[in-house]
Amino acid sequence: MPDNNNNLPNDVNYVGKIVALKGLMVEVEILGTKPDERELLSVEGVNDVYLEVMYFSSMGAICTNITNSTELRCGMKVKRTKKKVSVPVGPKTLGRVFNALGEPLDNEPPIKENLRVISEPSSIKQYRKTQQLELMETGLKVIDFLTPFVKGRKIGIVGGAGVGKTVLTMELINNVTRNVKNLSIYCGVGERIREGNELYETLKETGVLKNTVMFFGQMDSTPAIRSMVGPAAATAAEYFRDEEGRDILFFVDNIYRHIQAMTEISTNFGMVPSEGGYAANVFSDLRRLQDRLSSTEKGSITSVQAIYVPADDLSDPAVQSIQQQLDSVLVLSRSIAEQGIRPAVDLLKTSSSLLTPQIVGQRHYDLVSKVQTIMQKYESLRNIVAIIGVNELSPVDRADYENASKLITFFSQNFTVSEHLTGKEGQYFTREQTLSGVEEILGIKTPTTKAEPSNPEPQRRRLIRRKEK
Repeated sequence: MPDNNNNLPNDVNYVGKIVALKGLMVEVEILGTKPDERELLSVEGVNDVYLEVMYFSSMGAICTNITNSTELRCGMKVKRTKKKVSVPVGPKTLGRVFNALGEPLDNEPPIKENLRVISEPSSIKQYRKTQQLELMETGLKVIDFLTPFVKGRKIGIVGGAGVGKTVLTMELINNVTRNVKNLSIYCGVGERIREGNELYETLKETGVLKNTVMFFGQMDSTPAIRSMVGPAAATAAEYFRDEEGRDILFFVDNIYRHIQAMTEISTNFGMVPSEGGYAANVFSDLRRLQDRLSSTEKGSITSVQAIYVPADDLSDPAVQSIQQQLDSVLVLSRSIAEQGIRPAVDLLKTSSSLLTPQIVGQRHYDLVSKVQTIMQKYESLRNIVAIIGVNELSPVDRADYENASKLITFFSQNFTVSEHLTGKEGQYFTREQTLSGVEEILGIKTPTTKAEPSNPEPQRRRLIRRKEK
């Protein structure tokens, strides 16, 4: 029982007092009622400052200072709120922008009804059957060809700083949402505020915003806020999928920043890091988040996730962990970006488990196999060409080398979202146009069936006249 110097014994909400502060970590000595894990605690005398209970130790409750308030002091009294971090869900959130705490960022009134706790995943686990796969056209040649966009699956855009991950994600949002009138959820984690504002304005101008819910925890936010944005957006997606049976397009920029934020919090708590400097619990937390972005019999969640690669190291443990949970991985290359080719896709390192004849068709599958073979040969010939030149190659090798160069150029295209910067009109290509373009470069003739004449009667008369002669 607390003594009279701390609080009244009959105050059932009284928890205790702050005994230690270290960065975002706040240690609360429990002198009264023990709170629940993930519960928000209020600090007496300080408004709008909450501590989230992370775990319990022998000394008391270890909490996170969510907003990194500088007003906290040791000895301050802490009380229960019997609430957890929650965000609004439902139709009223469409066209709105929120932070990880469900607070509006668009100068519109807050939504105080229909709140859901972000740390409690949906209990529905009836996953959609694999035979219900459905191709979705993006209008981007390299994606439709190498990493087919399939409803209910996950695609990752991997690359280092400045190679075009965010612009490519924005172009995907622009193209896919204009073709499919599905609901979109955008999750901005640890990226630039300017990019988030540009995306908001673009969606508003194109009329896509009315069918979109946006959650932001940009780079100026605390690690606690940035680590909550993903679960907050997933909570909104789960509601529309389970309660309204909607098909959802879920965009994340950048999922690596989620891992980075979790690692920063672990460092504040003094946890021993694992391989690569990442916290030991980060990867299990990531798997739980990815599992929430799944499709059920009621609705689907199709996810596009940008993945930052630190120091352009694709072998980074965090990058590898993310890729293992994706169906398709589109790798952006700095060397290709330096050539002015956009999107700067590495055609060899890009891969997809969805490239099967059953999903994309035999024609598409065979073309991808031929392109990958040519690109592998191109890589092996590059050093030779740098020494002796293209003309010294054999006719067959020279033809393959030139075809590979044409393919690299072919898969580049102008983006609609960057028209105001480049002055070039954005391009949109159907899947059929992409396949035909690849066939033309490789010199493959598409088999065509001879069309029947629309009026066969004149043809019969000609045959009769020939027989009479």
